[in-house]
Amino acid sequence: MKIKVGDNVIIIAGKDKGKIGLVQSTNPEKDLVVVEGVNIRTIHIKPTQQSPEGGIEQMEKPIHVSNVMINIGDVKNPDKAIGSKISFKVTKNKNGKKDKKRIAKANGEEI
Repeated sequence: MKIKVGDNVIIIAGKDKGKIGLVQSTNPEKDLVVVEGVNIRTIHIKPTQQSPEGGIEQMEKPIHVSNVMINIGDVKNPDKAIGSKISFKVTKNKNGKKDKKRIAKANGEEI
């Protein structure tokens, strides 16, 4: 999976299209990501001994990784957000080991 925890992403499809947020968690087996402030769902909690009142909570649910793109534009302004695909570049370091880096295809810069 090319999207990692902590990446700033833009939502490109769905009801939250155009929103920007940070990736909080990923699930590579199912290709899902949880993005901060996106796909908010209301959950009804039953009363238990730990929380006798129960209640209603809102929580972020995962979305498919194909619905997000890495944001290389302005982090806080959705109007200046620029989405980009991700490629990889493999180079050798001084010790002869390979370094794999993520590169934004839109501008060629390292992420």
